[in-house]
Amino acid sequence: MSRTKQKVFILFLVAAGVITTAAIVGKRTRSNPDGPTSASGPASPKKPRPVPTPKGLCVIVEKSAQRLTVYNDGEVVNTYRSASGTNKGDKIREGDRRTPEGEFYVCYKNKYSRFTLSLGLSYPNIEDAERGLRDGLITQAQHDAIVKANRQRKKPPWYTPLGGEIMIHGKGSKSDWTAGCVALDDEDIKELFYALPTGTPVQIHP
Repeated sequence: MSRTKQKVFILFLVAAGVITTAAIVGKRTRSNPDGPTSASGPASPKKPRPVPTPKGLCVIVEKSAQRLTVYNDGEVVNTYRSASGTNKGDKIREGDRRTPEGEFYVCYKNKYSRFTLSLGLSYPNIEDAERGLRDGLITQAQHDAIVKANRQRKKPPWYTPLGGEIMIHGKGSKSDWTAGCVALDDEDIKELFYALPTGTPVQIHP
């Protein structure tokens, strides 16, 4: 993305009240590892959902189109090329190298990520917790902790058999190469990292 387009995008978010100028001043990145990510297991396909017109600030990821779009009150603010997990389908468990599908939110921001910058997503969500409990992948206590965190809009437990640490991060978008995250080009994640506050809804579609 050109510097001109980046400035226009940031000015739009400031004007819309999404971010303040203080949020984009003096930001720098350093390199430091994220946690481990995941590797295999059978898929349980979900029906594709139509992409809705979102209200307020929202991010929509379309895996098959390799596209991440930022909306504000139904208007497209910007679109980016994105990459997903190396395996197709919805995420089921730790290690399956699939990017989860469904409705999440930004629950964590890591400016020391070894993938340039990272926006942590609230996977597993309540639907994932219900599935995991039903299929015997997680305990009742793990299910309850995931549900509680989601209802409080906090970071859910990431270290269960369902997997976790699903991020929107940098390091390139040319092909689907991640262990389940959504990857952008470095210049794009540098833009989004400071533009998107925690709590921003993120929808991931097939």
